[in-house]
Amino acid sequence: MNSRVIIISNANELVRVKPERVVYVESDGNYSKMVLHDKTEHVFTMNLAHCQQLIEEQLGKEAETFIRIGKQLIINRAYVFKININKQVLMMSDMSLNHTFTLSASKEALKQLKAYLESTSGKEAKQ
Repeated sequence: MNSRVIIISNANELVRVKPERVVYVESDGNYSKMVLHDKTEHVFTMNLAHCQQLIEEQLGKEAETFIRIGKQLIINRAYVFKININKQVLMMSDMSLNHTFTLSASKEALKQLKAYLESTSGKEAKQ
């Protein structure tokens, strides 16, 4: 079992969460909202770049599971369910619970994500 956790702390709060439970992190200016697989939300007073840095520092190579798309989202690629470039929609789901998350992103960001996932899917199948 993976025992790694992401720890995000500020003056008033500390949150420990397993990386596989994080569906996405969304930016709203100087705030970042982390959304978990059960739709629990945690809001932090830090920008997305700082949040991304924390994830990378704490998870090392495992941080590759998280992908920054556009200026406002970090997603857990394990939850990517559907990409619709024309509608600028990214659907996230763990495919076992009845929770689906619908996000919007730019066409360019979705094109890049789609190309990235297509290029890595063959590598993952071989592992």
